[in-house]
Amino acid sequence: MSLKCFSKMSTAIQSQTNITVGQGLLERALFCTLTTVPCCVFLFINGTMLFTLRSKTVFQETSRYILLFNLLFADTVQLSLSQLLYILAACRIRLMYPLCGVLTMLSDLTNEISPLTLVVMSLERYVAVCYPLRHSTFITIRNTEVAIILVWVFSSLNVLTKVILLLNFPFENLESLQMNYFCARENMLLGRMSGDYDKAFTYFLFVSAGVAVTSSYIGVMIAARSASTDKASTRKARNTLLLHLGQLGLSLSSTIHTPLLIAMSKVLDRIILVRIQIFLYVCIIIFPRCLSSLIYGIRDQTIRPILIYNLCCQWRHSLSLSVISTKAKICMHTS
Repeated sequence: MSLKCFSKMSTAIQSQTNITVGQGLLERALFCTLTTVPCCVFLFINGTMLFTLRSKTVFQETSRYILLFNLLFADTVQLSLSQLLYILAACRIRLMYPLCGVLTMLSDLTNEISPLTLVVMSLERYVAVCYPLRHSTFITIRNTEVAIILVWVFSSLNVLTKVILLLNFPFENLESLQMNYFCARENMLLGRMSGDYDKAFTYFLFVSAGVAVTSSYIGVMIAARSASTDKASTRKARNTLLLHLGQLGLSLSSTIHTPLLIAMSKVLDRIILVRIQIFLYVCIIIFPRCLSSLIYGIRDQTIRPILIYNLCCQWRHSLSLSVISTKAKICMHTS
């Protein structure tokens, strides 16, 4: 693709990545605070949940908890990278293409891990309800680890394909490798082929994942009508699959975040658009990344008491460190 075409494409997405340009320093600081505070809270919860899942042997030897750890790890990395890119844009820091490429590719990798892991978790619940006698044979620790490896390999191959398409862009014709706009996933789709591939893969991924989770739910519903199944276990599995379907929907909604902002930028005032962006960013980018911790932390009877204990312990530890620091400062001033 020529530089002229690239310029047109960049202009089309400039409305989304440059919406902070018209903001004052105080306003940008406020908006950064409004996104960073909930992000830090969710990172704290996710981090505690990850620690909890590694604190007991039962969590390390149960397939669904191993899968949950993989999902939470990907969500936590994705949440950190998303907030980092947002702060860089809010501070008007423009990166070099190679650095931005690394950040966005890592973000893409972890973003694709989540729906694929949800598919594996849904299939695990389907086997547990519909084939309880074969569950221990099919769902072993080894098979779970193989499934996780396949998820990461599949996502990595997609990222590798994007990198190969990106390398076809004539960077040598640019005056500088510094980006003209802020670092964003959309600004690294340098060429029509990259954009088309990204859309095709996104549609394929979420349609396939949606079909897999929905099929698992239908299978569990059919099994629920059988008199031989455990009604309580079936009901719990059905609710879990419904939650997975909701999580998948929220993950899908994050893919329409940028196109939605671009469409609204043509009819809305800049300040109103910024406020809507903040709301959408918190609701469909930040919040879904903490949903797994909240769902399993509240619903799972095995995780809940340990998670609450760890949260309380870390909170008390933070408070004690704060008190000690305050006392030390007071002593320094009085001496």
